[in-house]
Amino acid sequence: MELKGGPTQDEVMAVSLAKLGILPGDRVADIGCGTGKIAVALSETAERVYAIDRRSEAVAYAREAATRAGRGNIEFFEGDAVDVLADIGRLDAAFVGGSRRLPEVLDLLADQVRGRIVVNAVMVGTLQSAIASMQRLGIFVEAVHLQVSRSAGIAGGVMFKPINPVYIVVGGAGCS
Repeated sequence: MELKGGPTQDEVMAVSLAKLGILPGDRVADIGCGTGKIAVALSETAERVYAIDRRSEAVAYAREAATRAGRGNIEFFEGDAVDVLADIGRLDAAFVGGSRRLPEVLDLLADQVRGRIVVNAVMVGTLQSAIASMQRLGIFVEAVHLQVSRSAGIAGGVMFKPINPVYIVVGGAGCS
């Protein structure tokens, strides 16, 4: 089964996870969890992962991915992140892969997250919204433009095929 909007490319995930800096014992949210790839990766280090998506098919897909990976420390929520986050409480980090109601989500995360917040954006409007919201909240750290190309065969040789670029926006508590 294919799920619209995913999965996150391995190289993008590696940079995003590095920017999050997850430590053992951390409580982390994956907002717009999609295929569950990020949630499963986060669960390798974090004590508890809260995977949120408004799409029932995404939650089902992510739940299956967690089961296949043998991860029991991921809690799944189907619903709007703004509503779900209100009941989760304090977090150590948050990954945002979905952009619905992004300014409101970042408003909540700015109060809830003690460490880093990472937003992945493929649309320039989402990039702008993430940066503007984080600047307004005084938590903007940096934005990274990541362009990945993969090798492919051509006429007996090798070429590189580009993958759509991704913007990684990083914010965090006390990071103005």
